[in-house]
Amino acid sequence: MTGVVAHPEAAAADWTVCPGCRTMLYGRRLARALGVCPDCGHHHRLTAAQRLEQLYDPGTVDLHDLPASSRDVLGFTDTQPYPARLEQARRRTGLAEGVLVASGRIDGHEVVTAAMDFRFLGGSLGTASGELITQAAELALRRRVPLLIVSASGGARMQEGPLALMQMAKTSAALARLDEAGILTLSLVTDPTYGGVAASFATLCDVIIAEPGARLGFAGRRVIQQTIRESLPDDFQTAEFLLEHGLIDAVRPRAQLRATLGRLVAAVRTHPPARSVPVPRARPDDPPSHQPDDLVVRDPEGLAQVDPWRAVQQARELDRPTTLDYVHRAFDDFEELRGDRLGADCAALVGGLGRIDGRGVVVLGHQKGSTVAELTARSYGMASPAGYRKAARLMRLAAKLGLPVVTFVDTPGAYPGRTAEEDGQALAIARSIWLMASLPVPVLTLIIGEGGSGGALALAVADQVLIVERGVYSVITPEGCAAILWNDPSKAPAAASALRLDARNLLRLGVVDGVLREPAGGSRADHAEAARRVRAVLTAELTRLSARDGTELLRARRERFRAYGAELTARVS
Repeated sequence: MTGVVAHPEAAAADWTVCPGCRTMLYGRRLARALGVCPDCGHHHRLTAAQRLEQLYDPGTVDLHDLPASSRDVLGFTDTQPYPARLEQARRRTGLAEGVLVASGRIDGHEVVTAAMDFRFLGGSLGTASGELITQAAELALRRRVPLLIVSASGGARMQEGPLALMQMAKTSAALARLDEAGILTLSLVTDPTYGGVAASFATLCDVIIAEPGARLGFAGRRVIQQTIRESLPDDFQTAEFLLEHGLIDAVRPRAQLRATLGRLVAAVRTHPPARSVPVPRARPDDPPSHQPDDLVVRDPEGLAQVDPWRAVQQARELDRPTTLDYVHRAFDDFEELRGDRLGADCAALVGGLGRIDGRGVVVLGHQKGSTVAELTARSYGMASPAGYRKAARLMRLAAKLGLPVVTFVDTPGAYPGRTAEEDGQALAIARSIWLMASLPVPVLTLIIGEGGSGGALALAVADQVLIVERGVYSVITPEGCAAILWNDPSKAPAAASALRLDARNLLRLGVVDGVLREPAGGSRADHAEAARRVRAVLTAELTRLSARDGTELLRARRERFRAYGAELTARVS
């Protein structure tokens, strides 16, 4: 494969005009920049062959010559007969059809790719291209390796009429088979991706990544404006617009795509070593920490009594490590995934794929922040319905891929605003609780600060629930309890005492399974040591839980929550 050029049909040209900034660009300079304008960052279109060259490890690309060919089954003619259009596209591109199927390695991991080429009749989805994408999915299924689809299309191919329309169902069914088999699917959205492609395989994959500025939608901008006379924002249907509205997981510049895809694939393709694992470290050059068994207190008598109101205040300290602090220090190669895929994203609840000591995991957690600006942007860790729907989406992905789920709880409660109620906050929380109770994979929760009400429980229906020494967990905030029962907010300290929400009381009540000792002075005093302790304990607990099969995990988890209050009820009766 040759080097990257901006406009393949004019590959011999030494200069080209950037459509983003109208600057004249030297061809070789643009090629060295992977087809990205060095002046404005505009991502020029690439051929399917160039995509494969950029995304795969050098020397690993294996193109597959699969049987698929477009035919004029309708006898379709517009300004010229359809067979003539096909022949022109084949001569200009050197392709038999607008999709290339290949296998190879991305950061050492085998991946099957179907890459669309917009030069071939606008990347339109016809019977042959639908067949090639389906065969790529079937190849990934046979080999049990991830499937990557690179989309670039104006939509379904009109010259093939209803048969083109059926390709949407055909390709969607092929992805459904990969879902059933627990095989990771990845979508790379490039500019443009519209119509039947956007409404099928391009948006059905487990993870959707887009290049900067790439446009994706069902109806194009011009169609919308001409049909319903609606004024649209300048960034409408761009990758950045889609990310903000929770419809894709990430926007990545071209130079970062291979590394990003490699991290995602690694999370589901790597496994922990089959040996007794020594105490893990937050980073290879960090000094060893304590043994995991020394870090978790299982007997409440091993904990000093604390003032519950003081515990609340400590749990809320802004300089304590946040979920993202722990994620970036205690996990490897974390890749954040965003959006509920229904039109919104929630910054108060973060999640994604990562690894810990070689084991792939799905990580979720409330994110409060440490500054006033971040607290405001993230709603003080109070998740909206979109946040809990995002969490549910990632939990379902964990179940599909057989990955453990690790959750970090740190929230005063779910977001209580009008918009949240209009968007179904109660249902979103209920669905998350229900889903966690049904996951056939290990689930581990760590309360790292404040655990408030159903907003916290929505991430805490786990096989093991741990809490840090200075954490709290309660049915309501002390202030809320005081206002309701005493009609006096100043009674919050008394309410905290009555609620028994500190770690020692929670362990005594059996609500948590263990208390993670914090460094001297608390986690706020030493983020690195706090992360080392979290990593050590999570690794040990995941190793233990992963030794049990899904049926046993599910039974034990349901019995665990079934038991709460049962003994008291039996005594009364």
